[in-house]
Amino acid sequence: QVQLVESGGGLVQPGGSLRLSCAASGFTFSIYAMSWYRQAPGKERELVAAIISGGGRTNYADSVKGRFPISRDNAKNTVYLEMNSLKPKGTAVYYCKAAAPFGGRRYWGRGTQVTVSS
Repeated sequence: QVQLVESGGGLVQPGGSLRLSCAASGFTFSIYAMSWYRQAPGKERELVAAIISGGGRTNYADSVKGRFPISRDNAKNTVYLEMNSLKPKGTAVYYCKAAAPFGGRRYWGRGTQVTVSS
């Protein structure tokens, strides 16, 4: 049974930091590209950051470059998103996605709420 379980969300003040984690099980994590998306109220889901299977290459939305490093630990089947200098527009549900190579299967987590407010 495939599972992606996000954690680490919560309420944080502007300028603060949070670390999101996504624990994976039920598939061969090490060969999947992993990414984080977010969806704010009334808006479409958007890509935040992505990392390839080996972790050697990453990709970021312009709005988070330099602030939200993505990383993975293949030994722990976990992907992380370190969110720094958070802004109110960062308020959203953050989702973890796994993508198999060569256009294969996609899996989504259920999301974790991040609220940036004073």
